Amino acid sequence: MSDAPILVSTDGPVRTLTLNRPAALNSFTGAMHAALRSALAAAAQDTAVRCLVITGAGRGFCAGQDLNDPEMQSADGGPPDVGGVVERLYKPLALSLADMPVPVIAMVNGVAAGAGANFALGCDMVVAARSASFIQAFSKIGLIPDCGGTWLLPRAVGRARAIGLAMTGDKLGAEEAERIGLIWRCVDDAALAETTLALARKLAAMPSRALSQTRRAIDAASTMAYADALGHEAQLQGELARAGDFAEGVAAFLAKRPAAFSDR
Repeated sequence: MSDAPILVSTDGPVRTLTLNRPAALNSFTGAMHAALRSALAAAAQDTAVRCLVITGAGRGFCAGQDLNDPEMQSADGGPPDVGGVVERLYKPLALSLADMPVPVIAMVNGVAAGAGANFALGCDMVVAARSASFIQAFSKIGLIPDCGGTWLLPRAVGRARAIGLAMTGDKLGAEEAERIGLIWRCVDDAALAETTLALARKLAAMPSRALSQTRRAIDAASTMAYADALGHEAQLQGELARAGDFAEGVAAFLAKRPAAFSDR
């Protein structure tokens, strides 16, 4: 296997990015951040890509920040500038997921801890192997959730569960994560790749622009008054109705044929 920090493969309209530091449970380094941001940008710019899958090599998805990485070392021997690392690396990474023009699926094949857990949760859907787990490990080293965790967790599972998960740092199994609504699906380990690819192909055949705008509308509505959310819906519906996919979808429905969507 290549020693590149991110592996990129494409299967028709589906592109897969694999975090590739298996010996370190794919923990983040500055080099991995740079490669991942570049791969995300390339997928966003490639109009042939209509769904993105992100997974990890080996037995884990991502164990969060590599504490031995030079990014975490202070030049003067003092405490590391963790806030600077979050602002410089994790904030733009989380925002790049939120801005992707196509659906993004996290295929969680093992442990997802710390920033690795919240990176997965920042994707549109999470499909996890039954043996996978999610750990908000920050409290164990005196920190708070980052990579969007403080925003994502309470919106997914409510304040009580979010605070419990964040404060205890306890391991949450994939089955329980699905039960409480933290992730989309938990599947048997042997079915993970097949199930995720089937979902990715399904989403790739759907109207990409409408799907990405659905994500943005739902995220935006969480901080809007009801009337403002209704107005935002009207604005987005107006924009989408002027695009080609709406016309194609209506024509396909009336003709009782499969639609061939192309907007992105």
